[in-house]
Amino acid sequence: MEAFLDALDLSETVEDDYDVSSLPKDPTVEQMKTHKERKTKRAKAKTCLFASVSQTVFIKIMTLKTPKEIWDYLKEEYKGDERIRSMQVMNLLREFKLQRMKEDETIKTYADKLLGIANKVRLLGTQFSDSRIVEKLLVTVPERYEASIAALENTKDLSKITLPEVLHALQAQEQRRLMREERTIDGHMMKVCTSQQQQGDVNIAHEQYEEDQELLLAISGFTTNKPSKEWLIDSGCTNHMTYDRDLFKELNKTSISKVRIGNGEQIVVEGIGTISIKTHAGMKQISNVLYVPEINQNLLSVAQLLEKNYKVIFEHKSCVIKDQNNKEVITSQIKGKRFVLDLMKNDHIIEEKKELKFK
Repeated sequence: MEAFLDALDLSETVEDDYDVSSLPKDPTVEQMKTHKERKTKRAKAKTCLFASVSQTVFIKIMTLKTPKEIWDYLKEEYKGDERIRSMQVMNLLREFKLQRMKEDETIKTYADKLLGIANKVRLLGTQFSDSRIVEKLLVTVPERYEASIAALENTKDLSKITLPEVLHALQAQEQRRLMREERTIDGHMMKVCTSQQQQGDVNIAHEQYEEDQELLLAISGFTTNKPSKEWLIDSGCTNHMTYDRDLFKELNKTSISKVRIGNGEQIVVEGIGTISIKTHAGMKQISNVLYVPEINQNLLSVAQLLEKNYKVIFEHKSCVIKDQNNKEVITSQIKGKRFVLDLMKNDHIIEEKKELKFK
């Protein structure tokens, strides 16, 4: 408010309680000019003060006559006594201490939240340095930002690093991650064809991404009359996927919004979670599975298995999956140029008592 009044050259008008006296008889040009300026400033100051408060506060000050009376009332109303200000500062500091960045929150949103609390503390007359915000950011952001934080530790003096430098480094990593996700996960979709003559046809499509020059493979047109309960062991998709919502023990939000299929179409991802599957050996669990309602074939990603140190071996028209201890977990025979896994059949599960925890 003070900065606003300073910008309009009205600070003295609200601080000094002066009256605009009547002009003398036969006033000079200078007297007329001064009289008009003082009268105009007084009216402008009242208007600015009225316009800058809420309707509730306006009702309380509308009967006050001079800008100084209004200004003094507002200062008393909002300043409060020292004890109240101390309690407000204490509550804000406690709120600041409890802040943690959420998984689905952006750096900008989280930083704005911290800055908002800090500025409220400053407005109450308490010092609050940017270095406290820097420290808070570095220790409360999610683990995915560890690479940027390590780079800052190795190249900067963290005791002297500025808030804009930290925000720039963290936001740069965030933007790179979002750009990768915008390209979407290359997926594998089994679409129901409108023509019965197309059933069973398999088309191989190659998608060339200009951003990373990586050649990716996806099957775009194998069709079925109805959704299949089988799981396709797929080397072309990058994540486990299923269309069956009932399989999920838990389903969470995900930053992945879409998957791209072989024909270039993008379809919606509605969540990620852990699924439970009934097999001949009991209930089994598979983690980090995307829920994609528009597909009609369950997909087991070879890439995701390899990422978690499973071994996937294709030889002699069969596919063998081994765990981290080199023990065979699953085997599947080729079926129409595909490796299909039916968990209700005995010949697929090597160790019946072993859970499928493909995390």
